[in-house]
Amino acid sequence: MSLSEIPPLVSADCHVDEPHDLWYDRLPEGFRDRAPRRIELDEHGGYTLVLDGSDLGWNMNPAAAEEQEDRRWSMATIEHRLEMMRTDGIRGEVIYPTIGLYIWRLGDGDLGRRCCHIYNDWIAERLVGTSPRVKCAAMMSIWDVDHCIEDAQRAVAQGFGSIMLPLVGTPEWNMPQWEKLWDSLDEIGLPVAMHQGSGHDMVMYRGWGSSTANLLATQSMGPRAAALLSCSGVLERHPNLHVVMVEVNGGWIGWTMHTLDEYYRDHAGWAKPKLAELPSHYIRNQIHATFQSDPVALNNLALTGPEPLMWGNDYPHPESTYPDSRALISDQFASVDSESAAQVLGGNAARVFGFEDSVVSTAP
Repeated sequence: MSLSEIPPLVSADCHVDEPHDLWYDRLPEGFRDRAPRRIELDEHGGYTLVLDGSDLGWNMNPAAAEEQEDRRWSMATIEHRLEMMRTDGIRGEVIYPTIGLYIWRLGDGDLGRRCCHIYNDWIAERLVGTSPRVKCAAMMSIWDVDHCIEDAQRAVAQGFGSIMLPLVGTPEWNMPQWEKLWDSLDEIGLPVAMHQGSGHDMVMYRGWGSSTANLLATQSMGPRAAALLSCSGVLERHPNLHVVMVEVNGGWIGWTMHTLDEYYRDHAGWAKPKLAELPSHYIRNQIHATFQSDPVALNNLALTGPEPLMWGNDYPHPESTYPDSRALISDQFASVDSESAAQVLGGNAARVFGFEDSVVSTAP
C-alpha cells in the first residue's frame, strides 16, 4: 500500500499522561496519603501504582520534574492533540488515561470512586467537547454495581464518548451481579473500552523469563474476556453493546472464534445458556481489539473479517507508532485489500465510537 492509498486514519488507542499531583490536589485531606501518584515498572514486567509518599519526578532534579509536569498538562489540550493528529496524519482519536488504568486495583471502593471522578472531571475540563475529533473514555467505579450505573449516566451527561471498565472484572463479567449494568450500558449505547492490564495484577510469573511471559499473560486476558462475554449470552442479550479491548492485539481473535465454536458444538447438550448463534458471531460483531502492529491479525482476516479490528497509534507511550504511523501502515497493510484496510484503519472506530462523517473525510 502506497502512502497515497492509505485510507483516513482514526486512532482507537491514544492516551494522556496525567499530572503526578492530580489526585493528591483534588482528594479530600483524609484520602491524600493514599493518592495515586505514578506507575512504576518492576523487574517482572508488570506495573505498580505508586501512592503518595514518593517523589513526583522519578528522582529527577527539580527543573526536569517541573518540565515533565508542564508537558503532562499541555498534552491534555486540544491544541496539542490536533498537532499530534496533523503530524501523524490521522483524523480523530479516542483518549484513555495512563496512571488512571491502575486505579481499579485499589481495594477501597470509596477512594476508588473518588479517584475515578477526579480523572473524569479533569479530562472533561481539558478535552471533552473541545473538538469532534476527540472522544474521551470515562472511568467507571466498579466497586459497587449501582455506583457504576450512576457513573455511566454521569459520563453521558458530561459528554464522554466511551465508558471504561477494567478488562478483568471482580467478580468476572459473566456473573449475574453485572446484568443490570449491561442493561444500562445497552440502553446508553456508548461503546465500552477495556484496556490491557487493567483490573488484575500484571505479575503472574516470577523468575527467568517472567518479564516477557507476564506481558503475554496480560494479552491473554483479551480472549478470556471475549469468551466470558460471548458464551454467557451478555452480548446476545445486549445487541447494542460494543466492547473495545485496547492494546490486546488481534491475532488471537481467529483462534478464539474457532475454539469457542468447536467447544460450544461439542458440549451443546449441557452448555448454558443456549445461544441463538455460535460464539464467533457475537465476537465478530460486538468485540473489537486494537493494535499498532499485528501481522497475525491481518493474515487472519479471512477467518475473522475486518469488523473486530481497530488500529491505534498508542500516542504518547514508548511503543507508539507516532510520528511514523503512515510509513509503518504502508508496509504492514501492503497485502490487505482496500475495503478491509479502510475498516480496520478508521472505519470501524468511526462507526463504533460515533465520529462524524466530516471528521473522517477531512484532515485536522
